[in-house]
Amino acid sequence: VPLTALSLGLTGDIDAITNANNLAMVALNARMQHERNHDDAWLAERGLKRLDVDPARIQFRWAIDFCAQGLRNIEMGRGGKLDGFTCESGFYISVASEVMAILAMSPDLADLRTRLGRIVVAYSKAGKPVTTRDLEVDGAMCALLVRALKPTLMQSLEGQPMFVHAGPFANIAIGQNSVVADKLACALADYVVTESGFASDMGFEKFWNIKCRCSGLKPDAVVLVATVRALKAHGGAPAVKAGLPLDPVYTHENLELLEKGCANLRAHIDIIRKSGVKPIV
Repeated sequence: VPLTALSLGLTGDIDAITNANNLAMVALNARMQHERNHDDAWLAERGLKRLDVDPARIQFRWAIDFCAQGLRNIEMGRGGKLDGFTCESGFYISVASEVMAILAMSPDLADLRTRLGRIVVAYSKAGKPVTTRDLEVDGAMCALLVRALKPTLMQSLEGQPMFVHAGPFANIAIGQNSVVADKLACALADYVVTESGFASDMGFEKFWNIKCRCSGLKPDAVVLVATVRALKAHGGAPAVKAGLPLDPVYTHENLELLEKGCANLRAHIDIIRKSGVKPIV
């Protein structure tokens, strides 16, 4: 809480990520336009070298903080020579941007700048990676994220202090809150609970093998959250479908399905044990 401030974007972190992401796309498309419209001499006069971007190998996309399926795949640059470079492109939701994942993994501003500069936005026709540093836009992207690097202090419904910071998707990125928030919390509190999204085979694996290695932090305990309904689903209960009532097996006792689902739970426990930390279920 406060829930309203949370729902409206807090201090504008996601807006900053959206702008930084789209700044890279603006720079890329503008560079492709200039290289199409002008020769090497014109570029050299302005301190630019030809990057020779392959329009078929653009790796980056635009970002928008809405679920807009109609913008996932688009054609941009329609018009004249001054209206950009015509090519296929698209949008992803802002939290799926690589910029969001970088914000979560960066311990300080200098590291943030370095990681932003390594983003591969496209490949040249010769197959060489083209980065935001090649576009000379990494510094400006970092400037847009200076305030976004600071976690937001909030509280739980029970009045416990908590940091809300970053949120890269777990299915395509690391699914963790920021390294900055974890380190700050550890410096201020006797104990810290941090969440890792999507079970142990995805969430904990990324937490342990990526985030912990980058941050240098190591958990003293791991809590594995499981529900009876989830275990029943893993035990072979009918699939849950959005908008439809739950099958009675989910709302009534069914020890057979529950026991079968425990095989899935054991697999998650084994994954955590391999790290040397004992899980608490």
